[in-house]
Amino acid sequence: METLSSVVSGFSVVLQPANLLFCFVGVFVGTLIGVLPGIGPLGAIALLLPSTFYISPTSALIMLAGIYYGAMYGGSTTSILVNIPGEAATVVTCIDGYQMAKQGRAGPALGIAAFGSFIAGTISVLLLSFLAPPLARLALKFGPPEYFSLMILGLTILVYLANGPIIKALMMAAFGLILGIVGTDIITGRARFTFGIIELNDGIGIIPVVMGLFGISEVLFNVEKIIKREVTKTRIRGLFPNLQDWKNSIGPIFRGTFLGFFLGILPGGGAVISSFASYAIEKKMSKHPEKFGTGAIEGVAGPESANNSATGGSFIPLLTLGVPTNGVMALMLGALVLHGLQPGPLLMKEQPGLFWGTITSMYLGNVMLLILNLPLIGLWVQVLRIPYPILFPLILLFCLIGVFSVNNSVAEIWFMILFGIAGYLMKKFEYEMAPLVLALILGPMFENALRQSLIIFEGDPIVFLTRPISAAFLIVSCSLLLSTMLPWLKGKRKLLSDGD
Repeated sequence: METLSSVVSGFSVVLQPANLLFCFVGVFVGTLIGVLPGIGPLGAIALLLPSTFYISPTSALIMLAGIYYGAMYGGSTTSILVNIPGEAATVVTCIDGYQMAKQGRAGPALGIAAFGSFIAGTISVLLLSFLAPPLARLALKFGPPEYFSLMILGLTILVYLANGPIIKALMMAAFGLILGIVGTDIITGRARFTFGIIELNDGIGIIPVVMGLFGISEVLFNVEKIIKREVTKTRIRGLFPNLQDWKNSIGPIFRGTFLGFFLGILPGGGAVISSFASYAIEKKMSKHPEKFGTGAIEGVAGPESANNSATGGSFIPLLTLGVPTNGVMALMLGALVLHGLQPGPLLMKEQPGLFWGTITSMYLGNVMLLILNLPLIGLWVQVLRIPYPILFPLILLFCLIGVFSVNNSVAEIWFMILFGIAGYLMKKFEYEMAPLVLALILGPMFENALRQSLIIFEGDPIVFLTRPISAAFLIVSCSLLLSTMLPWLKGKRKLLSDGD
């Protein structure tokens, strides 16, 4: 009953006109970003982070969440019609979705992707509503030592899941921690690593860093490529799947929903691995596995349900523990920090409107997405034809305006450009940026938890091992790092790394 009353109060928050508007803006922009290949929800959220500075934290999180799960909807459109995944999680949809489009069945493919996503998204939000509160109550038992160890675990997870050599990921995490301590020491009041630059006294802002790493660098990286898009000429008709399509799809939809949600909770599970796992399961369970790859509707319904459900699951660690499980959730964490909020178990108690408003916004967001995706298919097809020489300069302009508008600081524009060049080089030399961003965001909290623990327990570091929860987190962290030395785990780690 307590959860139901909280959900009702959440609806009273999200039904406020401003929050409804930002929910719509989020899902609309998310769909648009999903349709446009090459940008993705990570880049879109990085670009829109400055705009959240001027709105309430609740509206900001509602909008950013809408972008995330909206991109999953939009990604299926470009995968089915163009055979190019608009978002990494829709790679699998290309296999059977594009084949259906070539056979003149683009309508049913798009329809089942939309309906499956709606069903999965709605069920995942229901599960999120009932599972998040007990986990948050458990996490209320955490003290500074537990938070310190938890943040080590969060950093370790992203390092472990990073693609490529572990040493590169560790370097990025270390670099992020160094960036996080730039500025004024809150205990001694002394400036650290500012080199006499006044703008650095308040630390390095999250917005210039993420817009440089994910906005500027993406443009620089993509201008080198020749990207060809060939939209299918087949006329799109019959968006509502027939009875046989539903009969073939209903099982994959529900299996994909529950698989995606629980994989989404796990660090690195995410939308990508959920969609691949769903496709593999459906092919294994099918009486006619030979149809997969030739236009089987099950190959669209299962993965599309799984990737949308995974977005709901990934909010559980963020909202209850304050630990992001992928790059997108790290930026969500950054948005909360920008508004002076402490993500974690106290969030539900101290900010119930934000907590439950965000969750209930996903119910309405899924309805909005269903309405947006089916009638506006023609519009999304036209968006697919926007030439990149027009799109990329607009992204650059948006980055410049966004960064300057936050603090009216020219210095932050230079910081953004600097990180844009650094991000471009990281992409070229295959260095992961997610550990850097997460370490930058968690750095100050990580340091505060460490220093509070040592002050409370008179400088005795053994406290991190004598408290059971803290010790458990540290053991898991060490195990993950040590496991990268075992050759038989490298293949598994490579698969999981694609979940970011």
